[in-house]
Amino acid sequence: MAIVVEHEKRKKEILEKSLELFIAEGYEDVTYQKIADRCGITRTTLYIYFKNKREIFSFSIKQLTGDVERQLLEIIKQPELHSVDCLKQLFLKIFDIAESNCKFFKVLQMYLMQLEKGGVDINERIKKRVIRIQHLMSTIIIRGQKKGEIKNVPVKDMNDLFYSLIESGMFRLGILNQTNLDQMRSIINFTVEQFRV
Repeated sequence: MAIVVEHEKRKKEILEKSLELFIAEGYEDVTYQKIADRCGITRTTLYIYFKNKREIFSFSIKQLTGDVERQLLEIIKQPELHSVDCLKQLFLKIFDIAESNCKFFKVLQMYLMQLEKGGVDINERIKKRVIRIQHLMSTIIIRGQKKGEIKNVPVKDMNDLFYSLIESGMFRLGILNQTNLDQMRSIINFTVEQFRV
């Protein structure tokens, strides 16, 4: 009797286990064989799903950012929530997720440095991954301005300001080795309140 394999389910499991491995050992120390071993499959089977370690890591990042986006959409889907409070909750959720994945940011930093050494424009790569978060922020800002809950200032400027605060939080985690973003939470709360009507 043939064994039925749910390919999407297996692919998701590979990505989850690989991400755990990348976080535990760092990008450079993880090999394709280690990923196969962690997943309990052969290298040949792993090649059915991914062509190399870089592709696995890239898909792991995509899966993580997709999960983040789904959590943020749950906040946005609360129409009774004041737009300013919605923005605050969005940022606080981002910081909560970032804190709980701070080891991942270290691995991501090393990965990006390796890409940059290889001539890859890392700014473009990062932009691709965060554009949806920026779009979500713009959605809340526009909705809040239409409802008269947020001051009528240029959406792009407000979005850039808020995004720079997120970047500051990620810098603190990834570069400064801080594990607590409470100060950034206070800054976000203060800044967002300045736009309440």
